[in-house]
Amino acid sequence: MTTIHRLETAGADIAYDVHGSLPPAGGRPPLFMIGQPMEASGFGTLASHFPDRTVITYDPRGLGRSTRNDGRVDNAPTVQADDVHAVIEALGAGPVEMFASSGGAVTALALVAAYPDDVTTLVAHEPPLLALLPDTAAAERARAGVRDAYEARGSSAGMAAFIAMTSWPGEYTDDYFAQPAPDPALFGMPAGDDGTRDDPLLSDRSWAVSSYRPDVGALRAAPTRVVIAVGEESAGTVTARTSAATADLLGQQPTVFPSHHGGFLGAESGYAGQPEAFARRLREVLDDGT
Repeated sequence: MTTIHRLETAGADIAYDVHGSLPPAGGRPPLFMIGQPMEASGFGTLASHFPDRTVITYDPRGLGRSTRNDGRVDNAPTVQADDVHAVIEALGAGPVEMFASSGGAVTALALVAAYPDDVTTLVAHEPPLLALLPDTAAAERARAGVRDAYEARGSSAGMAAFIAMTSWPGEYTDDYFAQPAPDPALFGMPAGDDGTRDDPLLSDRSWAVSSYRPDVGALRAAPTRVVIAVGEESAGTVTARTSAATADLLGQQPTVFPSHHGGFLGAESGYAGQPEAFARRLREVLDDGT
């Protein structure tokens, strides 16, 4: 059974879903799944592999069903952490376990730093923290190139540039910047400009996410068990490198999961991973602490 809820927070109306019962059956805490800029719908396949758990999903403010009235369009992890904290309080079920991917992993790290009693175990999957890389300046230049391609030529050009950036192996060298602009047709995308300039992934609206610097002292002091996860197929890419840098910051090695950056996604996403194997690994990490 899934129920849909709405919660007013400071400057936003947050939509969240409860898959299962509250309080949860079996004595386990709710399992909260978050992404950024991905909405709740992106976790449908992964959640289906946890029929024995009460799973919580939500749409970040300004995305999907969650509207905002704060007069802003930027996505800040500290603001989103406040929203997630408000949802956890509204659940009334105590601290949660959390799986957080990509920008959602950044939000989750901000959440644990600010509200250390909200989460018992956090599995933070491939947080794109460019500020932690040895080649931060070059990575930020590459990020700006995605924004510039999007602003100049629209979504297809921007997404082609994003794919080129996120699939590049290793540091961003002169060879990367010497490449010609990737042709969207190579990725099966239509030519032409769709006229949009508000995409949270391709614009600069989410730069606060990838520029975020975790509060290491607060994370280490928190009672939360923080696990930094990385996909086995991501080796060498920017999110694998940021995952390694984040793990190192916390004095650990990344925990390897099946597949790629979207390894938990089903075929309906257009970027299918290995969701069954991914869910099995997530369950192992949550249950066994490995």
